[in-house]
Amino acid sequence: MSVVPVAPYTYTPLNLLKDGAVVNVCGVVKFFKPPYLSKGTDYCSVVTIVDQTGVKLTCLLFSRKYEDLPVIYKVGDIVCFRGLKIQVYKNELQAISNYGFASLTFDGTLMSPVTLRTSGKNFNMTALDHNMVEALRAWASTHVPPSPTLLPLSDVHRMQYCDLTCQLLGKAEVDGTSFLLKIGSFLRIYSLHTRLQPVNSESMTSLIRLEFHLHGGTSYGRGIRVLPESNPDVDKLKRALESVDLAAIQPSNDTCQSEDEDNCLTPSHSDSDLVSLYAVERCQQFCATKLIDHHYLEKTPLHAILQQRAPRQYRILAKLRSYEPRRLFQSVKLLCPKCNSLQEVPCEENVDKIFQDAATKSPESKLQGMSLYDSQVWATKGQGGRRVAVHFLRSHGALPRSDECLILIEGGRLCEISKLSSVFGGVIPVRSGPEDLELLDLAAPFLIRGKVCHYGCKQCSNLKPIQNLRTIPNKRLWIPSSVAEVLGIVPLQYVFVMMFSFDDGTGVLDAYLKDSEKFFQIPASEILTDDSLQRNLEKVMDVICPPGIKIDAYPWLECLIKSYNVTSGTEQRICYQIFDTTVAEDII
Repeated sequence: MSVVPVAPYTYTPLNLLKDGAVVNVCGVVKFFKPPYLSKGTDYCSVVTIVDQTGVKLTCLLFSRKYEDLPVIYKVGDIVCFRGLKIQVYKNELQAISNYGFASLTFDGTLMSPVTLRTSGKNFNMTALDHNMVEALRAWASTHVPPSPTLLPLSDVHRMQYCDLTCQLLGKAEVDGTSFLLKIGSFLRIYSLHTRLQPVNSESMTSLIRLEFHLHGGTSYGRGIRVLPESNPDVDKLKRALESVDLAAIQPSNDTCQSEDEDNCLTPSHSDSDLVSLYAVERCQQFCATKLIDHHYLEKTPLHAILQQRAPRQYRILAKLRSYEPRRLFQSVKLLCPKCNSLQEVPCEENVDKIFQDAATKSPESKLQGMSLYDSQVWATKGQGGRRVAVHFLRSHGALPRSDECLILIEGGRLCEISKLSSVFGGVIPVRSGPEDLELLDLAAPFLIRGKVCHYGCKQCSNLKPIQNLRTIPNKRLWIPSSVAEVLGIVPLQYVFVMMFSFDDGTGVLDAYLKDSEKFFQIPASEILTDDSLQRNLEKVMDVICPPGIKIDAYPWLECLIKSYNVTSGTEQRICYQIFDTTVAEDII
Protein backbone atom coordinates (compact mmCIF):
# COMPACT_ATOMS: atom_id res chain seq x y z
CA MET A 1 0.00 0.00 0.00
CA SER A 2 1.10 3.62 -0.48
CA VAL A 3 2.71 5.52 2.34
CA VAL A 4 1.26 8.99 2.92
CA PRO A 5 3.86 11.75 3.52
CA VAL A 6 2.36 13.48 6.57
CA ALA A 7 3.86 15.13 9.61
CA PRO A 8 5.93 12.46 11.41
CA TYR A 9 4.93 11.04 14.78
CA THR A 10 7.46 10.22 17.48
CA TYR A 11 7.11 6.81 19.12
CA THR A 12 8.40 6.37 22.67
CA PRO A 13 10.16 3.08 23.65
CA LEU A 14 8.29 1.38 26.47
CA ASN A 15 11.27 1.56 28.83
CA LEU A 16 11.25 5.37 28.65
CA LEU A 17 7.62 5.97 29.65
CA LYS A 18 6.94 8.34 32.53
CA ASP A 19 3.91 8.95 34.72
CA GLY A 20 1.65 11.69 33.35
CA ALA A 21 3.10 11.74 29.83
CA VAL A 22 0.92 11.56 26.70
CA VAL A 23 2.75 9.36 24.19
CA ASN A 24 2.61 7.34 21.01
CA VAL A 25 3.81 3.73 21.27
CA CYS A 26 4.28 0.66 19.07
CA GLY A 27 4.48 -2.92 20.24
CA VAL A 28 3.68 -6.59 19.76
CA VAL A 29 0.41 -7.81 21.31
CA LYS A 30 1.01 -10.23 24.21
CA PHE A 31 -2.59 -10.27 25.51
CA PHE A 32 -5.86 -8.63 24.55
CA LYS A 33 -9.57 -8.58 25.29
CA PRO A 34 -11.79 -8.02 22.25
CA PRO A 35 -13.94 -4.88 22.61
CA TYR A 36 -16.81 -5.30 25.06
CA LEU A 37 -19.45 -3.03 26.57
CA SER A 38 -18.18 -1.56 29.84
CA LYS A 39 -20.34 -0.83 32.88
CA GLY A 40 -20.82 2.69 31.55
CA THR A 41 -21.73 3.81 28.03
CA ASP A 42 -18.36 3.12 26.39
CA TYR A 43 -16.85 0.06 24.81
CA CYS A 44 -13.59 -1.11 26.33
CA SER A 45 -10.60 -3.16 25.22
CA VAL A 46 -7.52 -4.22 27.17
CA VAL A 47 -4.27 -4.74 25.29
CA THR A 48 -0.85 -5.68 26.69
CA ILE A 49 2.08 -4.96 24.39
CA VAL A 50 5.84 -5.47 24.48
CA ASP A 51 8.63 -3.94 22.40
CA GLN A 52 12.34 -4.48 21.78
CA THR A 53 13.20 -3.09 25.23
CA GLY A 54 11.53 -6.12 26.82
CA VAL A 55 9.15 -3.89 28.81
CA LYS A 56 5.42 -4.66 28.86
CA LEU A 57 2.63 -2.09 28.96
CA THR A 58 -1.05 -2.73 29.65
CA CYS A 59 -3.33 -0.32 27.78
CA LEU A 60 -6.96 0.37 28.78
CA LEU A 61 -8.79 1.69 25.73
CA PHE A 62 -12.29 3.25 25.73
CA SER A 63 -14.53 4.50 22.94
CA ARG A 64 -18.19 5.33 22.36
CA LYS A 65 -18.01 3.34 19.11
CA TYR A 66 -17.08 -0.35 18.89
CA GLU A 67 -15.31 0.14 15.55
CA ASP A 68 -12.98 2.83 16.92
CA LEU A 69 -11.11 0.34 19.12
CA PRO A 70 -8.09 -1.56 17.71
CA VAL A 71 -8.89 -4.41 15.34
CA ILE A 72 -6.73 -7.17 16.86
CA TYR A 73 -7.16 -10.76 15.75
CA LYS A 74 -4.49 -12.66 17.65
CA VAL A 75 -1.47 -12.52 19.95
CA GLY A 76 1.49 -11.45 17.83
CA ASP A 77 -0.33 -8.70 15.94
CA ILE A 78 1.46 -5.35 15.90
CA VAL A 79 -0.20 -2.14 17.07
CA CYS A 80 0.73 1.53 16.92
CA PHE A 81 -1.23 3.64 19.42
CA ARG A 82 -1.37 7.42 19.30
CA GLY A 83 -2.64 9.49 22.19
CA LEU A 84 -2.08 7.34 25.28
CA LYS A 85 -1.78 8.85 28.75
CA ILE A 86 0.61 7.06 31.11
CA GLN A 87 -0.35 6.65 34.75
CA VAL A 88 0.76 4.58 37.76
CA TYR A 89 -1.56 1.87 39.06
CA LYS A 90 -0.46 -0.42 41.91
CA ASN A 91 3.19 0.57 41.48
CA GLU A 92 3.19 -0.23 37.74
CA LEU A 93 2.82 1.99 34.69
CA GLN A 94 -0.27 1.54 32.54
CA ALA A 95 -1.78 3.49 29.65
CA ILE A 96 -5.27 4.98 29.20
CA SER A 97 -6.67 6.16 25.88
CA ASN A 98 -6.64 9.94 25.79
CA TYR A 99 -8.53 12.53 23.75
CA GLY A 100 -7.73 12.00 20.07
CA PHE A 101 -6.72 8.36 20.57
CA ALA A 102 -6.31 6.31 17.39
CA SER A 103 -4.62 3.05 16.47
CA LEU A 104 -3.02 1.15 13.62
CA THR A 105 -2.98 -2.64 13.62
CA PHE A 106 -0.95 -5.01 11.44
CA ASP A 107 -0.43 -8.73 11.09
CA GLY A 108 2.76 -9.64 12.93
CA THR A 109 3.78 -12.46 10.59
CA LEU A 110 7.25 -11.95 9.15
CA MET A 111 7.31 -11.31 5.37
CA SER A 112 3.53 -10.89 5.13
CA PRO A 113 2.08 -7.77 3.42
CA VAL A 114 1.99 -4.67 5.60
CA THR A 115 -1.80 -4.35 5.48
CA LEU A 116 -3.34 -1.68 7.67
CA ARG A 117 -6.31 -2.13 9.98
CA THR A 118 -7.19 1.34 11.21
CA SER A 119 -9.43 2.82 13.87
CA GLY A 120 -10.17 6.50 13.48
CA LYS A 121 -10.98 8.28 10.19
CA ASN A 122 -8.01 10.64 10.22
CA PHE A 123 -5.28 8.09 10.87
CA ASN A 124 -2.75 7.86 8.04
CA MET A 125 0.22 5.53 7.79
CA THR A 126 3.68 7.08 7.55
CA ALA A 127 7.07 5.74 6.54
CA LEU A 128 7.92 5.67 10.24
CA ASP A 129 4.95 3.37 10.92
CA HIS A 130 6.06 1.04 8.13
CA ASN A 131 9.60 0.85 9.46
CA MET A 132 8.39 0.27 13.03
CA VAL A 133 6.20 -2.61 11.88
CA GLU A 134 9.01 -4.32 9.98
CA ALA A 135 11.43 -3.90 12.88
CA LEU A 136 8.92 -5.29 15.40
CA ARG A 137 8.12 -8.24 13.13
CA ALA A 138 11.79 -9.16 12.89
CA TRP A 139 12.26 -8.87 16.65
CA ALA A 140 9.06 -10.73 17.53
CA SER A 141 9.96 -13.66 15.24
CA THR A 142 12.70 -14.65 17.71
CA HIS A 143 11.43 -13.16 20.99
CA VAL A 144 7.63 -13.53 21.05
CA PRO A 145 6.29 -17.06 20.59
CA PRO A 146 3.04 -17.45 18.61
CA SER A 147 -0.20 -17.87 20.51
CA PRO A 148 -0.24 -21.39 22.02
CA THR A 149 -4.05 -21.36 22.20
CA LEU A 150 -4.87 -20.89 18.49
CA LEU A 151 -5.60 -24.50 17.58
CA PRO A 152 -7.37 -26.49 14.86
CA LEU A 153 -10.14 -28.81 16.03
CA SER A 154 -7.94 -31.86 15.42
CA ASP A 155 -5.50 -30.66 18.10
CA VAL A 156 -8.08 -29.79 20.75
CA HIS A 157 -8.13 -31.92 23.90
CA ARG A 158 -10.47 -32.15 26.82
CA MET A 159 -10.27 -29.73 29.70
CA GLN A 160 -8.36 -26.93 28.00
CA TYR A 161 -8.88 -23.41 26.71
CA CYS A 162 -8.26 -22.55 23.08
CA ASP A 163 -8.87 -19.91 20.41
CA LEU A 164 -10.86 -21.24 17.45
CA THR A 165 -11.08 -19.90 13.89
CA CYS A 166 -14.25 -21.19 12.21
CA GLN A 167 -17.17 -20.47 9.88
CA LEU A 168 -20.66 -20.02 11.27
CA LEU A 169 -23.06 -22.55 9.71
CA GLY A 170 -26.01 -22.31 12.11
CA LYS A 171 -27.20 -20.49 15.20
CA ALA A 172 -29.92 -20.36 17.81
CA GLU A 173 -32.33 -17.44 18.19
CA VAL A 174 -31.08 -14.50 20.25
CA ASP A 175 -32.79 -11.62 22.02
CA GLY A 176 -32.39 -7.95 21.31
CA THR A 177 -29.52 -7.45 23.76
CA SER A 178 -27.17 -9.75 21.85
CA PHE A 179 -25.00 -9.24 18.79
CA LEU A 180 -26.49 -10.98 15.77
CA LEU A 181 -23.95 -12.88 13.63
CA LYS A 182 -24.96 -13.43 10.06
CA ILE A 183 -24.73 -16.96 8.85
CA GLY A 184 -21.67 -17.75 6.77
CA SER A 185 -19.36 -15.29 8.54
CA PHE A 186 -15.91 -16.33 9.69
CA LEU A 187 -15.26 -16.05 13.41
CA ARG A 188 -12.47 -16.22 15.92
CA ILE A 189 -13.70 -17.33 19.33
CA TYR A 190 -11.28 -16.54 22.14
CA SER A 191 -10.72 -18.61 25.32
CA LEU A 192 -13.16 -21.32 24.32
CA HIS A 193 -13.45 -23.99 27.02
CA THR A 194 -13.57 -27.67 26.08
CA ARG A 195 -15.15 -30.05 28.54
CA LEU A 196 -16.49 -33.59 28.68
CA GLN A 197 -20.27 -33.78 28.87
CA PRO A 198 -22.27 -36.96 29.66
CA VAL A 199 -24.61 -37.98 26.85
CA ASN A 200 -28.26 -37.51 27.81
CA SER A 201 -29.42 -41.03 27.04
CA GLU A 202 -30.70 -43.63 29.47
CA SER A 203 -29.37 -46.46 27.35
CA MET A 204 -25.91 -44.95 26.95
CA THR A 205 -25.16 -43.25 30.25
CA SER A 206 -21.53 -44.35 30.17
CA LEU A 207 -20.78 -42.22 27.08
CA ILE A 208 -19.50 -38.68 27.09
CA ARG A 209 -18.76 -36.19 24.34
CA LEU A 210 -16.51 -33.18 23.89
CA GLU A 211 -18.35 -29.86 24.11
CA PHE A 212 -17.22 -26.26 23.61
CA HIS A 213 -18.30 -23.53 26.02
CA LEU A 214 -17.71 -19.79 25.87
CA HIS A 215 -18.19 -18.61 29.45
CA GLY A 216 -19.55 -15.18 30.29
CA GLY A 217 -17.47 -12.16 31.20
CA THR A 218 -14.19 -11.03 29.69
CA SER A 219 -11.63 -12.87 31.85
CA TYR A 220 -8.65 -14.31 29.95
CA GLY A 221 -9.69 -12.35 26.84
CA ARG A 222 -12.98 -14.21 26.25
CA GLY A 223 -15.03 -12.99 23.32
CA ILE A 224 -15.89 -13.32 19.63
CA ARG A 225 -14.65 -11.31 16.67
CA VAL A 226 -15.81 -11.51 13.06
CA LEU A 227 -12.83 -11.93 10.71
CA PRO A 228 -12.86 -10.23 7.31
CA GLU A 229 -12.61 -12.24 4.11
CA SER A 230 -9.15 -10.73 3.57
CA ASN A 231 -7.72 -12.19 6.78
CA PRO A 232 -4.89 -14.70 6.04
CA ASP A 233 -6.36 -17.23 8.48
CA VAL A 234 -9.74 -17.02 6.74
CA ASP A 235 -8.10 -17.65 3.39
CA LYS A 236 -6.32 -20.68 4.85
CA LEU A 237 -9.58 -21.96 6.35
CA LYS A 238 -11.42 -21.53 3.03
CA ARG A 239 -8.82 -23.61 1.20
CA ALA A 240 -9.12 -26.32 3.84
CA LEU A 241 -12.91 -26.35 3.64
CA GLU A 242 -12.84 -26.61 -0.15
CA SER A 243 -10.94 -29.88 0.15
CA VAL A 244 -13.51 -31.41 2.54
CA ASP A 245 -16.19 -33.77 1.26
CA LEU A 246 -19.17 -32.11 2.94
CA ALA A 247 -21.57 -34.83 1.80
CA ALA A 248 -19.68 -37.31 3.96
CA ILE A 249 -20.24 -35.21 7.07
CA GLN A 250 -23.48 -36.05 8.85
CA PRO A 251 -25.15 -33.56 11.18
CA SER A 252 -24.82 -34.53 14.82
CA ASN A 253 -27.83 -35.22 17.01
CA ASP A 254 -28.22 -34.35 20.66
CA THR A 255 -27.27 -37.91 21.53
CA CYS A 256 -24.77 -40.37 20.06
CA GLN A 257 -26.41 -43.12 18.06
CA SER A 258 -25.34 -46.71 18.54
CA GLU A 259 -23.52 -46.85 15.22
CA ASP A 260 -21.50 -43.76 16.20
CA GLU A 261 -20.21 -45.10 19.48
CA ASP A 262 -16.62 -44.90 18.28
CA ASN A 263 -16.99 -41.12 18.03
CA CYS A 264 -17.92 -40.86 21.70
CA LEU A 265 -15.57 -41.16 24.63
CA THR A 266 -15.88 -43.71 27.41
CA PRO A 267 -14.70 -42.29 30.74
CA SER A 268 -11.47 -43.73 32.08
CA HIS A 269 -10.09 -43.37 35.60
CA SER A 270 -8.06 -40.32 34.59
CA ASP A 271 -11.07 -38.65 32.94
CA SER A 272 -13.17 -39.00 36.06
CA ASP A 273 -10.44 -37.34 38.11
CA LEU A 274 -10.16 -34.20 35.97
CA VAL A 275 -10.78 -30.76 37.43
CA SER A 276 -14.11 -29.26 36.34
CA LEU A 277 -13.62 -25.65 35.33
CA TYR A 278 -17.27 -24.87 35.94
CA ALA A 279 -16.25 -24.83 39.59
CA VAL A 280 -13.83 -22.03 38.76
CA GLU A 281 -16.60 -20.03 37.17
CA ARG A 282 -18.85 -20.49 40.19
CA CYS A 283 -16.04 -19.48 42.55
CA GLN A 284 -18.11 -20.79 45.44
CA GLN A 285 -15.78 -23.52 46.64
CA PHE A 286 -13.58 -23.18 49.70
CA CYS A 287 -10.15 -21.70 48.99
CA ALA A 288 -7.59 -23.19 51.36
CA THR A 289 -4.81 -20.65 50.82
CA LYS A 290 -4.35 -16.90 50.67
CA LEU A 291 -1.82 -14.49 49.21
CA ILE A 292 0.55 -12.48 51.37
CA ASP A 293 1.42 -9.97 48.64
CA HIS A 294 1.13 -9.25 44.88
CA HIS A 295 -2.68 -9.15 44.95
CA TYR A 296 -2.62 -6.98 41.81
CA LEU A 297 -1.51 -9.89 39.63
CA GLU A 298 -4.26 -11.30 37.42
CA LYS A 299 -4.92 -15.03 37.50
CA THR A 300 -3.22 -16.94 34.69
CA PRO A 301 -4.30 -20.41 33.50
CA LEU A 302 -1.62 -23.07 33.81
CA HIS A 303 -1.56 -23.92 30.11
CA ALA A 304 -0.60 -20.30 29.35
CA ILE A 305 2.16 -20.31 31.99
CA LEU A 306 3.67 -23.48 30.51
CA GLN A 307 4.06 -21.71 27.15
CA GLN A 308 5.89 -18.64 28.46
CA ARG A 309 9.53 -17.91 29.09
CA ALA A 310 11.20 -17.34 32.45
CA PRO A 311 11.61 -15.51 34.73
CA ARG A 312 8.07 -14.32 35.48
CA GLN A 313 5.59 -14.16 38.35
CA TYR A 314 2.05 -15.51 38.22
CA ARG A 315 -1.12 -15.78 40.27
CA ILE A 316 -2.91 -19.10 39.87
CA LEU A 317 -6.11 -20.76 41.06
CA ALA A 318 -5.75 -24.53 40.95
CA LYS A 319 -6.14 -27.76 42.87
CA LEU A 320 -3.35 -29.85 44.35
CA ARG A 321 -3.47 -33.07 42.35
CA SER A 322 -0.55 -34.68 44.22
CA TYR A 323 2.57 -33.88 46.21
CA GLU A 324 5.95 -35.35 47.10
CA PRO A 325 7.29 -36.62 49.44
CA ARG A 326 4.29 -38.44 50.83
CA ARG A 327 6.16 -39.11 54.10
CA LEU A 328 6.01 -35.55 55.33
CA PHE A 329 8.98 -35.63 57.70
CA GLN A 330 11.17 -36.27 54.65
CA SER A 331 10.25 -32.82 53.31
CA VAL A 332 12.41 -31.03 55.91
CA LYS A 333 15.81 -30.06 54.49
CA LEU A 334 18.67 -27.68 55.28
CA LEU A 335 19.16 -24.70 52.96
CA CYS A 336 22.17 -22.39 52.73
CA PRO A 337 20.89 -18.85 52.08
CA LYS A 338 24.22 -17.86 50.53
CA CYS A 339 24.97 -20.62 48.00
CA ASN A 340 21.38 -21.99 47.86
CA SER A 341 22.61 -25.54 48.35
CA LEU A 342 20.23 -28.08 49.90
CA GLN A 343 21.20 -30.99 52.11
CA GLU A 344 19.52 -33.61 54.22
CA VAL A 345 19.16 -33.08 57.94
CA PRO A 346 21.85 -35.33 59.55
CA CYS A 347 20.42 -38.36 61.29
CA GLU A 348 21.04 -38.81 65.03
CA GLU A 349 23.30 -41.84 64.46
CA ASN A 350 25.71 -39.86 62.26
CA VAL A 351 25.80 -36.91 64.65
CA ASP A 352 26.47 -39.17 67.62
CA LYS A 353 29.31 -40.86 65.66
CA ILE A 354 31.00 -37.45 65.25
CA PHE A 355 30.67 -36.83 68.99
CA GLN A 356 32.08 -40.29 69.75
CA ASP A 357 35.12 -39.70 67.54
CA ALA A 358 35.77 -36.34 69.22
CA ALA A 359 35.49 -37.95 72.68
CA THR A 360 38.56 -40.14 72.07
CA LYS A 361 40.77 -37.13 72.85
CA SER A 362 40.74 -35.99 76.47
CA PRO A 363 40.14 -32.30 77.29
CA GLU A 364 43.31 -30.23 77.72
CA SER A 365 43.72 -28.99 81.29
CA LYS A 366 45.45 -25.79 80.13
CA LEU A 367 42.27 -24.72 78.33
CA GLN A 368 40.10 -25.02 81.44
CA GLY A 369 39.01 -22.12 83.66
CA MET A 370 39.80 -19.35 81.14
CA SER A 371 38.62 -15.75 81.48
CA LEU A 372 35.73 -16.46 79.10
CA TYR A 373 34.33 -19.39 81.05
CA ASP A 374 34.45 -21.57 84.17
CA SER A 375 35.15 -25.30 83.67
CA GLN A 376 34.08 -28.54 85.29
CA VAL A 377 35.49 -31.98 84.33
CA TRP A 378 34.30 -35.43 85.31
CA ALA A 379 35.01 -39.01 84.26
CA THR A 380 32.22 -41.33 83.11
CA LYS A 381 31.72 -44.73 84.71
CA GLY A 382 32.16 -47.95 82.77
CA GLN A 383 33.09 -46.22 79.53
CA GLY A 384 36.84 -46.57 79.55
CA GLY A 385 37.35 -43.47 81.68
CA ARG A 386 35.93 -41.05 79.11
CA ARG A 387 36.33 -37.52 80.44
CA VAL A 388 33.72 -34.81 79.81
CA ALA A 389 34.46 -31.10 80.25
CA VAL A 390 31.73 -28.47 80.52
CA HIS A 391 32.70 -24.80 80.17
CA PHE A 392 30.18 -22.26 81.50
CA LEU A 393 30.39 -18.86 79.75
CA ARG A 394 30.49 -15.85 82.03
CA SER A 395 28.36 -12.75 81.51
CA HIS A 396 29.84 -9.49 82.85
CA GLY A 397 32.28 -11.53 84.91
CA ALA A 398 29.62 -13.71 86.55
CA LEU A 399 27.75 -16.89 85.71
CA PRO A 400 24.10 -16.28 84.66
CA ARG A 401 21.29 -18.54 85.73
CA SER A 402 21.20 -21.90 83.98
CA ASP A 403 18.46 -21.16 81.43
CA GLU A 404 20.41 -18.09 80.25
CA CYS A 405 23.85 -19.71 80.35
CA LEU A 406 25.64 -20.89 77.21
CA ILE A 407 27.93 -23.89 77.76
CA LEU A 408 30.72 -25.47 75.72
CA ILE A 409 31.06 -29.22 76.03
CA GLU A 410 33.97 -31.57 75.26
CA GLY A 411 33.72 -35.34 75.12
CA GLY A 412 29.94 -35.49 75.43
CA ARG A 413 27.67 -38.00 73.64
CA LEU A 414 24.47 -36.91 71.88
CA CYS A 415 22.21 -38.20 74.66
CA GLU A 416 24.20 -36.23 77.26
CA ILE A 417 24.26 -33.05 75.19
CA SER A 418 20.50 -33.30 74.59
CA LYS A 419 19.85 -33.44 78.34
CA LEU A 420 22.06 -30.40 78.95
CA SER A 421 20.39 -28.42 76.15
CA SER A 422 17.02 -28.78 77.90
CA VAL A 423 18.45 -27.11 81.02
CA PHE A 424 20.86 -24.47 79.70
CA GLY A 425 20.36 -21.61 77.23
CA GLY A 426 22.41 -23.37 74.57
CA VAL A 427 25.16 -25.95 74.04
CA ILE A 428 28.15 -25.67 71.68
CA PRO A 429 30.07 -28.95 71.10
CA VAL A 430 33.84 -28.28 71.05
CA ARG A 431 37.21 -30.00 71.32
CA SER A 432 40.62 -28.96 72.59
CA GLY A 433 42.88 -27.39 70.01
CA PRO A 434 46.57 -26.45 70.24
CA GLU A 435 45.86 -22.96 71.62
CA ASP A 436 42.13 -22.75 72.30
CA LEU A 437 38.87 -24.63 72.19
CA GLU A 438 37.64 -25.34 68.66
CA LEU A 439 34.35 -26.15 67.01
CA LEU A 440 33.85 -29.69 65.75
CA ASP A 441 33.40 -30.49 62.07
CA LEU A 442 30.41 -28.58 60.66
CA ALA A 443 28.77 -31.92 59.89
CA ALA A 444 27.86 -31.66 63.58
CA PRO A 445 25.64 -28.88 64.95
CA PHE A 446 27.49 -25.72 66.01
CA LEU A 447 24.71 -24.94 68.52
CA ILE A 448 21.92 -26.91 70.16
CA ARG A 449 19.03 -25.04 71.76
CA GLY A 450 16.25 -27.07 73.29
CA LYS A 451 15.55 -29.88 70.84
CA VAL A 452 16.76 -28.01 67.74
CA CYS A 453 20.22 -28.60 66.27
CA HIS A 454 21.65 -25.69 64.29
CA TYR A 455 24.06 -26.42 61.44
CA GLY A 456 26.43 -24.35 59.32
CA CYS A 457 27.36 -24.48 55.64
CA LYS A 458 30.76 -26.11 55.13
CA GLN A 459 31.26 -24.35 51.81
CA CYS A 460 30.41 -20.79 52.86
CA SER A 461 31.60 -20.68 56.50
CA ASN A 462 34.99 -19.33 57.55
CA LEU A 463 35.45 -20.41 61.19
CA LYS A 464 36.70 -17.88 63.74
CA PRO A 465 38.08 -18.40 67.31
CA ILE A 466 35.82 -19.41 70.17
CA GLN A 467 37.05 -16.33 72.06
CA ASN A 468 34.89 -14.21 69.67
CA LEU A 469 31.88 -15.24 71.75
CA ARG A 470 32.89 -12.52 74.22
CA THR A 471 32.00 -9.90 71.57
CA ILE A 472 28.29 -10.69 71.69
CA PRO A 473 26.88 -7.61 73.52
CA ASN A 474 24.03 -9.31 75.39
CA LYS A 475 25.00 -12.73 76.68
CA ARG A 476 21.37 -13.46 77.49
CA LEU A 477 20.53 -13.53 73.79
CA TRP A 478 22.36 -16.64 72.62
CA ILE A 479 20.34 -16.74 69.43
CA PRO A 480 21.76 -18.91 66.63
CA SER A 481 22.30 -16.00 64.22
CA SER A 482 24.41 -14.05 66.76
CA VAL A 483 26.52 -17.10 67.66
CA ALA A 484 26.98 -17.96 63.99
CA GLU A 485 28.02 -14.43 63.05
CA VAL A 486 30.81 -14.09 65.64
CA LEU A 487 32.10 -17.62 64.88
CA GLY A 488 32.23 -17.03 61.09
CA ILE A 489 29.44 -19.51 60.32
CA VAL A 490 26.79 -19.19 57.61
CA PRO A 491 23.86 -20.92 59.33
CA LEU A 492 21.71 -23.38 57.42
CA GLN A 493 17.96 -22.83 57.48
CA TYR A 494 15.39 -25.55 58.07
CA VAL A 495 12.93 -25.49 55.18
CA PHE A 496 10.09 -27.56 53.80
CA VAL A 497 10.99 -28.74 50.29
CA MET A 498 8.08 -30.31 48.45
CA MET A 499 6.85 -30.75 44.90
CA PHE A 500 3.24 -29.71 44.33
CA SER A 501 1.44 -30.85 41.18
CA PHE A 502 -1.23 -28.23 40.37
CA ASP A 503 -4.22 -28.80 38.08
CA ASP A 504 -6.69 -26.09 37.01
CA GLY A 505 -8.36 -27.97 34.17
CA THR A 506 -6.25 -26.27 31.48
CA GLY A 507 -3.01 -28.04 32.34
CA VAL A 508 -0.86 -29.59 35.04
CA LEU A 509 2.15 -27.72 36.46
CA ASP A 510 4.74 -28.91 38.97
CA ALA A 511 6.02 -26.27 41.39
CA TYR A 512 8.49 -26.45 44.25
CA LEU A 513 7.62 -25.34 47.76
CA LYS A 514 10.80 -24.15 49.46
CA ASP A 515 9.72 -22.41 52.64
CA SER A 516 10.80 -22.30 56.29
CA GLU A 517 7.47 -21.59 57.97
CA LYS A 518 5.46 -19.05 55.93
CA PHE A 519 3.33 -21.46 53.87
CA PHE A 520 2.29 -23.91 56.59
CA GLN A 521 2.73 -21.41 59.46
CA ILE A 522 4.65 -24.22 61.16
CA PRO A 523 8.41 -23.83 61.90
CA ALA A 524 10.32 -26.41 59.85
CA SER A 525 13.09 -26.36 62.48
CA GLU A 526 10.77 -27.95 65.07
CA ILE A 527 8.76 -30.36 62.95
CA LEU A 528 11.18 -33.27 63.42
CA THR A 529 11.08 -33.10 67.21
CA ASP A 530 7.46 -32.17 67.93
CA ASP A 531 4.75 -34.81 67.40
CA SER A 532 1.93 -32.27 67.67
CA LEU A 533 3.42 -30.16 64.88
CA GLN A 534 3.74 -33.26 62.71
CA ARG A 535 0.05 -33.94 63.24
CA ASN A 536 -0.77 -30.34 62.31
CA LEU A 537 1.20 -30.71 59.09
CA GLU A 538 -0.62 -33.93 58.23
CA LYS A 539 -3.94 -32.19 58.90
CA VAL A 540 -3.07 -29.34 56.52
CA MET A 541 -2.07 -31.71 53.73
CA ASP A 542 -5.24 -33.78 54.20
CA VAL A 543 -7.27 -30.60 53.74
CA ILE A 544 -5.55 -29.23 50.63
CA CYS A 545 -5.09 -32.68 49.03
CA PRO A 546 -7.79 -34.90 50.57
CA PRO A 547 -7.27 -38.67 50.32
CA GLY A 548 -9.96 -41.00 48.98
CA ILE A 549 -12.09 -38.49 47.00
CA LYS A 550 -12.13 -37.20 43.43
CA ILE A 551 -10.13 -34.10 42.61
CA ASP A 552 -13.27 -32.14 41.70
CA ALA A 553 -14.13 -32.09 45.42
CA TYR A 554 -10.69 -30.76 46.44
CA PRO A 555 -10.48 -27.17 47.70
CA TRP A 556 -9.05 -24.49 45.43
CA LEU A 557 -5.60 -23.11 46.16
CA GLU A 558 -4.80 -19.53 45.21
CA CYS A 559 -1.01 -19.29 44.95
CA LEU A 560 1.78 -17.09 43.69
CA ILE A 561 4.41 -18.90 41.65
CA LYS A 562 7.54 -17.68 39.90
CA SER A 563 9.35 -19.26 36.99
CA TYR A 564 13.14 -19.46 36.67
CA ASN A 565 15.70 -21.03 34.38
CA VAL A 566 17.83 -23.98 35.49
CA THR A 567 20.89 -25.08 33.52
CA SER A 568 22.30 -28.59 33.85
CA GLY A 569 25.24 -29.15 31.51
CA THR A 570 24.00 -28.16 28.08
CA GLU A 571 20.34 -28.60 28.98
CA GLN A 572 18.18 -25.70 30.14
CA ARG A 573 14.71 -26.04 31.58
CA ILE A 574 12.15 -23.88 33.34
CA CYS A 575 11.19 -24.59 36.96
CA TYR A 576 8.49 -23.05 39.14
CA GLN A 577 8.43 -22.15 42.83
CA ILE A 578 5.64 -21.09 45.20
CA PHE A 579 6.15 -17.80 47.07
CA ASP A 580 4.26 -15.31 49.28
CA THR A 581 1.43 -17.79 49.87
CA THR A 582 0.09 -19.22 53.12
CA VAL A 583 -2.59 -21.70 54.12
CA ALA A 584 -5.80 -20.21 55.52
CA GLU A 585 -5.96 -19.82 59.29
CA ASP A 586 -9.08 -21.94 59.71
CA ILE A 587 -7.37 -25.13 58.52
CA ILE A 588 -4.27 -24.88 60.72
